[in-house]
Amino acid sequence: MPYIRIICLCLLLLPFSLFSQSKTIVHSGTEAVQQFLQSLNAEQKGKAIFSFQEMNRFNWHFVPASQSERDGIYMKTLQPNQKTLLLDILHSFLSDKGFEKTKGIMSLEYVLQQIEPKNTHRIPENYAIAIYGHPEKDSVWGWKFGGHHIALNFTVIQDKVAFAPFFFGANPGNVKEGTQKGYRALQDEEDVGFELLNALDTNQLKKAVFSTTAFKEIVTANMPKVLPLPVEGIAAKDLTTQQKIVLNKLILCYLSSMPEKLAAVRMKKISKEDFNDIHFGWAGVLNKENGHYYKIQGKSFLIEFDNTQNNANHIHTVWRDFNGGDYGEDLIQEHYQKHPHH
Repeated sequence: MPYIRIICLCLLLLPFSLFSQSKTIVHSGTEAVQQFLQSLNAEQKGKAIFSFQEMNRFNWHFVPASQSERDGIYMKTLQPNQKTLLLDILHSFLSDKGFEKTKGIMSLEYVLQQIEPKNTHRIPENYAIAIYGHPEKDSVWGWKFGGHHIALNFTVIQDKVAFAPFFFGANPGNVKEGTQKGYRALQDEEDVGFELLNALDTNQLKKAVFSTTAFKEIVTANMPKVLPLPVEGIAAKDLTTQQKIVLNKLILCYLSSMPEKLAAVRMKKISKEDFNDIHFGWAGVLNKENGHYYKIQGKSFLIEFDNTQNNANHIHTVWRDFNGGDYGEDLIQEHYQKHPHH
């Protein structure tokens, strides 16, 4: 099947090391979380640690934490060594690219502080981490990290890791002045989206563009559970081989924030779907200077990209998994079916 060949090609583009039997993400990540927890005093642990059954595990947002309080302990309250250990957790569960992107998005709070000195919501390091369960002894546990324009949710089920939903945003999308001038935290997500759009011919564009007006926000917002959006846009079966390669490249722009092994597992799952039924839909104008939105939707996942605020210089992106994939609910159910005594 042509779509399988395309997926395989994209997997080959990932480093061969992802198939190696090196130190697992779960082991290194668990170790990083344990070291962080050991550095906390009793009061700090009271803020950082929750029962895995705690329902606030499903709460997340992308507005500043001063507008929507986050669960957990805030980075700004930690000692320097504790901040380093927190960053080690992020680096253990993200790829190098995802780690740098996360730090870059956090650094934009300093940019906003300069642009809007009277805005009381521009607070650097106003990001919180919450641990759910006991990583040193539980076979199922999780953690989340969130604040302005970042929402990461990881669930560990023995040797498996679920990473959805995850949200990255950037304001400014393109820094226009100052020491970070030219920095674009979500450059690939935007540029490759336009690469695919510009690769379509006139007839394909008629299918792909389902609205001439972009949405003011990602449609799924911060809902704890999402269902598939209306099927809109152009199906992968209506793309040429080269266009399918660009579509896969765009999907990988999001998965590349995750460690190679996690990205490979997720791409394999996508390859098992009917790839031809994945839809790429565009709303808004066809240039970067004005508001634009796109979504990529398959049977098991959804990607949303929105850049409409601040004269199309304020980006929101999200990855959601359907059918219990968010928060690893499907893996958790499977685990307890195999291990009912847990």
